[in-house]
Amino acid sequence: VYGSIADGHTSDEQSAYAPRSPYAASKAASDHLVHAWHHTYGLPAITTHSSNNYGPYQYPEKLIPLAVQRARMGKPIPVYGNGEQVRDWLFVDDHADALMAVLERGAPGRAYNIGGGSPRRNIDVVRELCLLFDEIVDPRVGPRASLITHVADRPGHDLRYALDTSRIERELQWRPTTDFATGLRRTVEWYLANAAWVEHILAGRYAGERLGLGAVEPPR
Repeated sequence: VYGSIADGHTSDEQSAYAPRSPYAASKAASDHLVHAWHHTYGLPAITTHSSNNYGPYQYPEKLIPLAVQRARMGKPIPVYGNGEQVRDWLFVDDHADALMAVLERGAPGRAYNIGGGSPRRNIDVVRELCLLFDEIVDPRVGPRASLITHVADRPGHDLRYALDTSRIERELQWRPTTDFATGLRRTVEWYLANAAWVEHILAGRYAGERLGLGAVEPPR
C-alpha cells in the first residue's frame, strides 16, 4: 500500500499510502474502510502490513514455489524483467507468530508493519534457490541457474518495498526468528517432500501460467 520505496528509505505506519496498481489499491481501500469503521463505530480492528511471505503450502504461482517446481522439472524458471525488484522475505511461521502477538497484545485502531529483515533482489532469491536445489537434489545434474529465464515485467511492478518494523518490535516485543537461508532450505525441502500436493493443484485449474493477465470471463 505504500508504493515503491527509494533506496535508503523505509515505510513506517504513518507513511502516506501510494498504491500504484489495482491490486495494491484494493488493499489500500480495504484498510481505509476498516479504519473508518474503527473511528466511526468503535470496531476493534487492528491493521497489519507484512512483507513477502514464503514457506510451505504457498500457492505454486508465487516466485519461490514456482522456481522449485520448474527446477525439479528442468524447465525454464521465469524472472520478471531484470530481476532487480527488491522484496523483504518473511518466513510464514514468523508471520503467524507476529499475528498472534498483534491479536493478543496489539491495541485496537493501531497498525503494525511485519517484516522478515531479509531484503533480497528477486534474481538473487532465484539464484540462491538454484544453488540450494543443486546441493539437495543432485549437484551433477546442475547448475539449475542455467534455467533462469527473464520474461516481460509485470505491469505496474514496484521496484522496491521496505518496511520499518520498529513499532511491533518496541511495543509487542516481536522479531522474526528465521533467517532467510534457514527458511529457504526448509521451504525447498518441504516442496520436494510434498510434490504430490503441487501436482494436485497443477492437475486442476492452475497449470503454471502467469496469472492476472487473462480475459475476464463474462457472467452467465
